[in-house]
Order: sequence, then structure tokens, then C-alpha cells
Amino acid sequence: MRVFGIDCGTECTGYGIVEWDDTARNPQLVSLGAGAIRPGKKDPLPQRLAHVYSRLLELLELHQPDIVAVEEVFYSVNAKSALKLGHVRGVALLAAATAELPYAEYAPLKIKSTVTGYGLAQKEQVQFMVARLLNLPCMPEPADAADALAIAICHIHHAQTAALQAAP
Repeated sequence: MRVFGIDCGTECTGYGIVEWDDTARNPQLVSLGAGAIRPGKKDPLPQRLAHVYSRLLELLELHQPDIVAVEEVFYSVNAKSALKLGHVRGVALLAAATAELPYAEYAPLKIKSTVTGYGLAQKEQVQFMVARLLNLPCMPEPADAADALAIAICHIHHAQTAALQAAP
């Protein structure tokens, strides 16, 4: 299973591709790449969204995932920030739909809990555990890319659990 995780952000949208390799002697999670999409800070919002959308489409075509996993909408004190984040999230879902890929959503607490064992973990703890789970030589940077990898890892774990529960 190959999962394309997306951590939506207005200034930096992180992405990470994780695959579950069960053909190895010891099945393991494998990172196939991660990074960040950074639209121009001074560009108007429509151009920033267009940049994120086109870059996501390129990455989805390049990595050929089985599914896209994104973080669910969370409630913010600042309604304007939440609305802008919702725009980017909508673009991510549109990119998945355009690529004809299914998507899954996970709450931030579920993602952190799955990866670190603690739903209120700090960003550094998430980065550390992502590096450990993926056997990376160092913590992924930027933190948005680590978060996207964490989202992908979360989906793999929950999909495996669901498959085991569905088995006769």
C-alpha cells in the first residue's frame, strides 16, 4: 500500500509518501519521499492555491499512490486562518479527485496518537517518531513534511487494523 500524506498549510503544504513493504523478510514502513510546497508569500490567494494544486497533481502522477490521506479540519480560534486553511485543504481534495484517487481523513489527535502514542505530542516528538518508524537517518524537515509522513503512517496503521478486523 502506498499512501500520499498531505499536511495542508497556507504558507507551506507538506507532503510525504509512505509505503508498507510486506515483501521484505521483516515487513516495514518505507519513506519514498517528502517535502514541502511553498507558494509565493506575496502572491494573491488564488495563485497560491493554483500553485499548490498543480504541484500536488505533479507529485501524485510521479508517485502513483493508492490513496491520499489528509488531516481533518480542526477548529481554530482565528476564523480567518481556519478559512484559508480550508481553501488549501479543498485544493488537496480536488487534486486527489482529479487524479481519481480515494482519500482518507484523520483528526490531528488521532494522527499524533497513532505515531507517538500521545495525542497532544509536540511537533518535535512527531518528527522524532516519524524518523524512527521510517528508519530515517535524521528527523524530516520541514516539520510540515514530517506531519505529512505522520498522516500517511496513520492511514497505513488504521487500514491494516481495519483489514484485520474484517478478516473472517
